[in-house]
Amino acid sequence: MTEIQAARRGRWAVAAMFLANGFTMGAWAPQIPLLLPRHDISEFTLGLLILALGLGAVGAMLFAGRLIARFGSQTVLRVFALSIVPVLPAVVFSPNLWLLTPAMMLLGAMIGCMDVAMNASAVEVERRLGRAIMSSSHGFWSLGGFFGGALGGWLIAHWGARVRRSGPRRWRRCWWWGRCPSSCTTRRM
Repeated sequence: MTEIQAARRGRWAVAAMFLANGFTMGAWAPQIPLLLPRHDISEFTLGLLILALGLGAVGAMLFAGRLIARFGSQTVLRVFALSIVPVLPAVVFSPNLWLLTPAMMLLGAMIGCMDVAMNASAVEVERRLGRAIMSSSHGFWSLGGFFGGALGGWLIAHWGARVRRSGPRRWRRCWWWGRCPSSCTTRRM
């Protein structure tokens, strides 16, 4: 494989990571209004939770550069892209504020580190290609956000918030088996 072919392949790998990061944020966004009734919190508390997500992101971004310098942007990007997978369901299904708050901070940290690593990878690919790709990479982020938001909204519309209120044991069964039997959608009294 020539160097330009490797750079083109890297360009699409970076685009896929931007798409995945945007998808994660888009999939999380429809969950925000459901936090209010689920945890019986005020808009002020919701604002603090979203602040926790941002603080987790900013705090982790400060260390992402060191990780990239030590291990390389591709390795850091892979690790944090995979680490988001279990953290998003932890935020969505956390049964109380004591678990939700650190889960939101952790989600912010994972997304923040992934963000720094994918931008560093995009800069590296730009150098190899000799042309700008940053704008289109962020376009892929927006596209991922659209798809994630659409899927998140569709899941809420078809499964509803009832699944989220049904309790940890029942949603674990739904998550594990990949389907949601009627026992998962009944509301606990």
